[in-house]
Amino acid sequence: MVNNKEVKRRKSKKKRRDLTPFIIIGVLAVVVLGVIFLSTYKPVAEVIKPTFHSATITEGLSMGDPNAPVKLVEFGDFQCPGCGSYWSNTEPDVIQSYVNTGKVFYSFSPFSFVGSFVKDNPYDESIKAAEAAYCANDQGKFWEYRDYLFANQIGENQGAFSEKRLLAFAENLSLEMDTFTTCLKSAQHYQDVMDDNEFATNSGINQTPSFTINGVLVEGDLISALEAAVNK
Repeated sequence: MVNNKEVKRRKSKKKRRDLTPFIIIGVLAVVVLGVIFLSTYKPVAEVIKPTFHSATITEGLSMGDPNAPVKLVEFGDFQCPGCGSYWSNTEPDVIQSYVNTGKVFYSFSPFSFVGSFVKDNPYDESIKAAEAAYCANDQGKFWEYRDYLFANQIGENQGAFSEKRLLAFAENLSLEMDTFTTCLKSAQHYQDVMDDNEFATNSGINQTPSFTINGVLVEGDLISALEAAVNK
């Protein structure tokens, strides 16, 4: 004769057996979701505070004396590694030796095309970075924000300029965040970025960084070209 305890034990055991497939399925589902998450998740890299490349006079997207005899224009994509290298290694000398001495009036013209290398790209990092720089310019911080962009490159189309990071740069600069966020999320300066791209194309620019001196495309070493222009 089977006692009540034995009956309960058998029912409990059967219940556990009945639940086992569901537990296995649940565990497998969690594992699959974890694999999918890890394969698609890109961690947000640490925000690096840059060494600011400041000039004595800055106004909008230009720096230096507007009456300087030499007009230098840089065409750059914020994702472009060569632009980042120029910013890090050459630009400080350009500012110190030519801009702050009143010899050169220096302007930056965004040419945002690297993001287009990604097919069916729903979020173009080059365009959004340029838009963000314009939003910073609305608060008088274009050049400082530009420094943040170049200092925080982590490869082309790798999430360096996700919306979260673009907002973080602005916060680090103590910009008015409600204004900046609205500007960025509403694509307030999208048309300005498109106009810049058209200007670059019409100027014969097909790569970055590229430079013009008094409207003429620089071929070869920039510093040598500047020296020749200021000594003409």
